Amino acid sequence: MSNQKWDRVIQPKKGWFSLDLGELIRHKDLLFLFFKRDVIAVYKQTVLGPIWFFVQPILTSLVFTLIFGKMAGLSTDGMPAFLFYLTGMTIWNYFASVVNNNANVFGVNQTVFGKVYFPRLLVPMSNILANLFKLSLQLLIFLGVWLYYVSLGRVEPNAYAWLLPLNLIATSFVGLGIGLTLSSFTVKYRDLVFLVGFGVQLLMYGSSIIFPLSVVTGKLRYILQLNPMTNIIESTKLGFLGNGIASPGFMFYTYIASVLILFVGILLFNRREGDFIDSV
Repeated sequence: MSNQKWDRVIQPKKGWFSLDLGELIRHKDLLFLFFKRDVIAVYKQTVLGPIWFFVQPILTSLVFTLIFGKMAGLSTDGMPAFLFYLTGMTIWNYFASVVNNNANVFGVNQTVFGKVYFPRLLVPMSNILANLFKLSLQLLIFLGVWLYYVSLGRVEPNAYAWLLPLNLIATSFVGLGIGLTLSSFTVKYRDLVFLVGFGVQLLMYGSSIIFPLSVVTGKLRYILQLNPMTNIIESTKLGFLGNGIASPGFMFYTYIASVLILFVGILLFNRREGDFIDSV
């Protein structure tokens, strides 16, 4: 028996950095199945189905325009109010979905995790792909509205718009890193699950979604720019709307911080996945 050679040997992970990327690649078919499940399951029994992908950012932007723009009279620094809120919410909805979907990934998938082995990181990765699919549809809405305002001469895009791919990658890293970090704690402290949604909503108000960063001065502006999402949203507004606050220094900080956040999240998730079944 001791001389037998097995095609594959499954062993427990022995350290913080024991991440087998090759194993993730070998299970790419399963990743696609999880992605398909995540896309179809959300709106499978709804009346409007995938149309909700388009309705959500439009309704949110209209509500924000009415409440914050018309009733509260908050400044958008000369930018069209609806486009101002739509720009921020398109990116923020993606970030919030990634965080919320991954914050309780162990609890939601405990039945599957407890019965069969596969790289646990596939589930968060499938969440990223599903939300990227949703984001791609919402970007079509944003680009359509944006082109309309460009044709009217209401906005003047500039070179910062080319940062959009990097900004979306950084948003993915930050959202996934935070989600994985939270998942390593919610598996044991279930109360945190109820606070995640509230925390993400609260963070939105500190990410220049409902107000331009230009209305904030002094140390408070510096504190807000320590939030990577603030710089991502501001640079996107600067690039597409021609008005926003972004600097090479803070953008470099944002991209480095996003990588570090993802790295920490993967480490904690990788460390926790081995004993999560004893906690759920």
